[in-house]
Amino acid sequence: MADLREQLCEFALSMYKMGLTHGTTGNISARQSDGSLLISPTGASFASLDPSQLSVISDSGEHLSGPKPTKEVPLHLALYQTRAHKTGAVVHLHSCHATALSMLPSQDEDNWLPPLTPYALMKLGKVKLLPYFLPGDPAIGEAIKGLAGKRSALMLANHGPVVAGKDLEAAVYAAEELEAAAKLSLLTQGLNPRGLTEAQINELIQHYDIDWD
Repeated sequence: MADLREQLCEFALSMYKMGLTHGTTGNISARQSDGSLLISPTGASFASLDPSQLSVISDSGEHLSGPKPTKEVPLHLALYQTRAHKTGAVVHLHSCHATALSMLPSQDEDNWLPPLTPYALMKLGKVKLLPYFLPGDPAIGEAIKGLAGKRSALMLANHGPVVAGKDLEAAVYAAEELEAAAKLSLLTQGLNPRGLTEAQINELIQHYDIDWD
């Protein structure tokens, strides 16, 4: 099994190759066994993260070693602190389709992503749409803390998605699912697509024990 540093860089490169992030956008983090967090440095590209050049911060945000961390540390910390044992990794992207969908009118900001496929619900639960914040604003972290750990997937309006998972694999795959679901929603805008019924949604929630508060 790859070292956590290597695994983080490999997943970041994979998402870059898929076009889920570009340039120096996006950031990714993972919890180490001692409780500290590996996190991508500020100004770094997912295309060229170096396992030996990752930032390390404490679970309270203190910079412990490595380059200066991303300015989005507050949003990462908010998920680790409010979701505790449920979060071992966090991914924040500027993926195109999810960001585009966040610019359109939303019928339900608390359940932002239309329920079109079962896998989006299974991997993401309800996706919360948060308002626009200046990138790096600590207020993003405060807004996430205000959800009291009830969401693992969030959308920052006009900015990008934030997804937490039990480990790197889960967080990355959930982030990929969010982008795919957003693309599907955009493709069917105005076409009156046949979404999942309330009964089908409830069946999924019960069968897969999905958090749906």
